[in-house]
Amino acid sequence: MTLNILCTNDDGYLSLGIGVLQRAATSLGDVVTVAPDREQSATSNSLTLHHPLRLRSSQDGVWVVDGTPTDCVIVAVNSLLSERPDLCVSGVNHGSNMGEDVLYSGTVAAAMEATVIGIPAVALSWCGDFPEELQTCEELVARVLGEILSRGPFPEDTLFNVNFPAIDPGEVQGIRITSLGRRRYADSITRGRDPSGKEYHWIGGGQVTWRGSEHSDFKAIDDGFISVTPLHLDLTNYGLLEDVQAWNLTL
Repeated sequence: MTLNILCTNDDGYLSLGIGVLQRAATSLGDVVTVAPDREQSATSNSLTLHHPLRLRSSQDGVWVVDGTPTDCVIVAVNSLLSERPDLCVSGVNHGSNMGEDVLYSGTVAAAMEATVIGIPAVALSWCGDFPEELQTCEELVARVLGEILSRGPFPEDTLFNVNFPAIDPGEVQGIRITSLGRRRYADSITRGRDPSGKEYHWIGGGQVTWRGSEHSDFKAIDDGFISVTPLHLDLTNYGLLEDVQAWNLTL
């Protein structure tokens, strides 16, 4: 049976990464791409609620939505597609999505929305600074997706977050199954004044430090491996439930 694959991203329909993902996914099934009309990085799971969404078809047949990655998945599944997708793939993101990045990432959010509505999903990111270089990982993307799909049904309420090291594909050491590392930014806000003299605050940049176990995603990338992290929708800290219940909170 041919797979029906929904392809989306957060870098916009013109990004190099979504082209790589489309071509890789085409080797696995029939692909329909529904993507934002512009850069939507760090939009997380945000929805467009206060104005209607507009759709159009680009010259290469991609459906373009003037909304967030989450919007794209919702519109595709509930309005645009005649058949429910068998798989949703999101990316390939221009930059890594490791550690706490998964809480902010539009790439991961699109895959998460698909998971919420019961569609198996994979988010894919490339951990380099120069998007044009990620075009070399097209074959790796296809192989990793094929490997994941060959293992049978996806675990319930789970998506896979995949990061590719920014090295020559021939130098990739393999695949590691990883946990999320922990990331800390320092000096990540720039303060300045615009030409009219008004103060502004610009979030971004700064120094990044990582910590985590030998099984962390960032460690796998540093060692030249592809990182595959299973992410679960349930954020409950089950290890603390009994302890917190013992607090006997009352009003």
